[in-house]
Amino acid sequence: MSRWRPPAEKSTALITPEGHARLKAELDDLWRVRRPEVVRALSAAAAEGDRSENAEYTYRKKQLGEIDRRVRYLSKRLESLRVIDAAPSDPDAVFFGAHVELEDIDSGELAHYRIVGPDETDAKAGWISIDSPLARAMLKKRVDDEFEAQLPSGLVRFAVLAVDYRAA
Repeated sequence: MSRWRPPAEKSTALITPEGHARLKAELDDLWRVRRPEVVRALSAAAAEGDRSENAEYTYRKKQLGEIDRRVRYLSKRLESLRVIDAAPSDPDAVFFGAHVELEDIDSGELAHYRIVGPDETDAKAGWISIDSPLARAMLKKRVDDEFEAQLPSGLVRFAVLAVDYRAA
């Protein structure tokens, strides 16, 4: 069986200033705090002798690999990201960074979302990726506009109730 996997879809290289700061802080923590701790623990485990049956050594090697992989990813990703810190020229329409209040036309349910970059999505906070089907469907819509979005649960109709570009 092959280990080949198709390449991942290209994600939009946009991010909010808060999201960029969070990724930089994660990279800094991994590089300056967590990695040195793991390297120290790894060298201590290696000094214990036979590495072939040393579970601590195996665990620390795996942990170091995971940290190094994440550091490589963050280093490359931070270089390619474009920080969007200003409201668009048309603040009445839905674009990146918008806080949007939607109403499901069929059920009457209200939902609040913020359109953010793919690196900072958070379902609990209502932060959805600009690459998501719902965000793609609502781009350029204005208050009182209706639109349809193909979601995993099926085709859903929404109405835009509010658009705001407040910080965080």
